[in-house]
Amino acid sequence: MARETDKSLKPATLSAQALGWLDPATRAVAPPIHPSTNYARDENYEKFEGRGYTRDENPTYEQLEALLTALEKGADSMVFGSGMAAATTVMLALAPGDHVVAPTVMYFGLRNWLVNVGRHWGLDVDFVPPGDIAALSQAVRPGKTKLVWIETPCNPTWDVTDIAEAARIAHDAGAFLGVDSTVATPVLTNPLQLGADVVMHSGTKYLNGHGDVLAGALVTARKDAMWERMNYLRFENGGMLGAFEAWLLLRGMRTLHLRVERASQSAQRIAEHFSGHDRVAEVLYPGLPAHSGHEVAKHQMTGGFGGMMSIRVKGGASAALATARALRLFVSATSLGGVESLVEHRATVEGADSPVPDDLLRLSVGVEDSGDLIADLERALAGSAP
Repeated sequence: MARETDKSLKPATLSAQALGWLDPATRAVAPPIHPSTNYARDENYEKFEGRGYTRDENPTYEQLEALLTALEKGADSMVFGSGMAAATTVMLALAPGDHVVAPTVMYFGLRNWLVNVGRHWGLDVDFVPPGDIAALSQAVRPGKTKLVWIETPCNPTWDVTDIAEAARIAHDAGAFLGVDSTVATPVLTNPLQLGADVVMHSGTKYLNGHGDVLAGALVTARKDAMWERMNYLRFENGGMLGAFEAWLLLRGMRTLHLRVERASQSAQRIAEHFSGHDRVAEVLYPGLPAHSGHEVAKHQMTGGFGGMMSIRVKGGASAALATARALRLFVSATSLGGVESLVEHRATVEGADSPVPDDLLRLSVGVEDSGDLIADLERALAGSAP
């Protein structure tokens, strides 16, 4: 049962109550799942409430998408079967020959898609260093560039890009600005409020937060022709999210603020503890004053700097790998944003073309006791010493 959102309510309240919608049949507080793939038409063969087939509409998606729209302060949302499905839908809404500018360091799956699929399909793609506004300004081509894509903080070096400046550059060139805000989440940053045209989330990560859903989402600043094109592509390409997955994602989002706030506090403490550590060459975390993007992050990230960080281990790749193997609480696994802490040696995972330093370990800080996590890292680092 949809009800008008009280705009005075804080985002944490909207998430916890899933907008306060109640099931009209039972008044159940927990949102129901609607697994049906089709819907009966009326005696005039008209759709009931616009629903004919689940690839068009599904009540389970509607509550989830409404919540995403509210949290990002946007005009509309779409959920997808994966983060890649969401991100590549933005790219495929462009035309062959269109120019795209993206960061050299970003989610490696999308970077690989741009190189191996996007260019083959006809997109003209240039890459610029993340967070480098001057390089971004030089890379755009007025009238030719159609999309500027940024990820902030970017994975796994956590460089920060000034969203408002990137929006200004993109719009002056006649381009859209797309922002991968998976790491910041709507809890810490609202890119649409800073000038972005569309924001993307890998729902698999923080939005779900429990490592049991593959999902993606797009939220738009306005329902324009570009958005309608993306909506059409989702329908025609069949990139929808399953009803059960949508329900799990919505359930996870009800604790989004608690999880992100806890992870951010712990990551800040861990970053400060290991900054200047005798076994650590560098800590990469926007919450540290020494981080190159700290001042920008302070402006556009509210309530913390996120739960993602990286450490560069003294001794190179062998020492970094030895540290990862010695960790007991940090699980060596792909992905991020869950309640459990994870570690990855990104250069190994990404392969030979990775731009990531081979001494770097990416840490996804979960909701465990931060003191326990620090002790685990201390012991592992001590064991990796030559």
